[in-house]
Amino acid sequence: MSKKYLSKSTFIKGVQCEKALYLHKYHPELADEISEQQRAIFQTGTDVGVLAQKLYPGGVDASPKDYKDYFKSFQHTQQLIDDGVEVIYEAGFCYNNVICFVDILVKTEIGWHAYEVKSSTRISETYYLDASLQYYIMKSSGLNIIDISITHINNKYLRDGKLDLNQLFLSTSVLKKAKENHHYVKKKLEDLHQVLSQDSIPKVDIGTHCTSPYQCNFKGECWNHIPEYSIFDISRLNSETKWGLYNSSYINIEDIPVETKLSNNQKIEIEAYKQNNNIIFKNEIREFVSNLSENIYHLDFETYQMAIPEFNGVKPFQQMPFQYSAHYENGQDIEHFEFLADPFKDPREYFVKSLIDDMKNEGDILVYNIAFERGRLNELISLYPQYASDLESIIKRMKDLMIPFKNKWYYTPSMKGSYSIKSVLPSLCPDFSYKNLEINNGSLASSSYVLIKSLNNLDKVNKIKYDLLEYCKMDTLAMVKILDVLKKI
Repeated sequence: MSKKYLSKSTFIKGVQCEKALYLHKYHPELADEISEQQRAIFQTGTDVGVLAQKLYPGGVDASPKDYKDYFKSFQHTQQLIDDGVEVIYEAGFCYNNVICFVDILVKTEIGWHAYEVKSSTRISETYYLDASLQYYIMKSSGLNIIDISITHINNKYLRDGKLDLNQLFLSTSVLKKAKENHHYVKKKLEDLHQVLSQDSIPKVDIGTHCTSPYQCNFKGECWNHIPEYSIFDISRLNSETKWGLYNSSYINIEDIPVETKLSNNQKIEIEAYKQNNNIIFKNEIREFVSNLSENIYHLDFETYQMAIPEFNGVKPFQQMPFQYSAHYENGQDIEHFEFLADPFKDPREYFVKSLIDDMKNEGDILVYNIAFERGRLNELISLYPQYASDLESIIKRMKDLMIPFKNKWYYTPSMKGSYSIKSVLPSLCPDFSYKNLEINNGSLASSSYVLIKSLNNLDKVNKIKYDLLEYCKMDTLAMVKILDVLKKI
């Protein structure tokens, strides 16, 4: 695409930040690397868009075979309109160096109705603006567009039998909003075209726009003046305070004015950094450890979410537990248990049965962030009341290893304001790390598990399964090592 042309995505990028738009057009090499998690999100959007086409079957796809030949889409779209085709997928339009592709275009008796498909469960202000741009381009191109709607996921839908697309999707007309935004869109396009005609990168400082409405993919470039550990890393420091400090030229932790309103935990972080000392509240930690049983499980769950529910009794984006790891300490011995579900079957009941069986030994069940595991088990209790007694027993035995770190009873400057297990482990146990694992975080674990469903290569499938097991095992082994440190205090 010519650097002078704007699309829906570049328009939204430019509304968020003119500098990001300019960098995208002229310096794409400076962009941050796209993560596997982001790729998974993009794929979800594609999958939902394709599925939504079935709401209006029999349509013709106007998109070109090669995305670089997008001008052919405009010609193809016009030809389909001239030929009387009533449903067009990916209809392309261009006006005044701005292009758009409409997910679904449906002909009615009085004109065309456009549908923009989103894999979200709600309509954001950005989506309104997105649709407003499309309406402006279609209208300006001469199309008799009589309505435009956003089609999105219905989070209340509970699958029961065959997937019901009319229940899965909700469509909301945004025509009124699109008309109201007409002058804004027109003026903003003029402004952005002016930005792209400049010979130099726009001077735009960092701010809340770096993450809203989307995480900017040029953050690495624009934030390179921010130290590795700065005011932005202080845990639970509200946005207003962070940006107030920054706009007053306070970036480094040691420069924070004494009059800044901070919580006790935030003060602990700052003091630890300034003194380069570990903060250890020995009495609190010893009391925490003393309340744990001698025999103890270390347990961790992994879950995934799908926009399109695969199984009965599942809602869109519902947390689906598919894996757990457990290390059981019994005196000097440590026994390991693990479970990984078949990706092609509803994992939940298999997960429940295996967990109940593996948790049959006596002792507390230690987790890291109890709210997550307890939440998943309560959901499973609602789904499988026949296992309620066993699952409730597991919940009652649970204790939270995160507490000493969340409460700053044990804090080191190397944690950089975080109490996640990924930050705590290297601080307490530098010999243990996630760095050498192929799968090294929960989001990647989820997307990798889902990826298995689309693979035909058995070797690749087995490799992912192995990596998933190794990752989850590391999570609970990390808990064992962390507790060992706490016991020695």
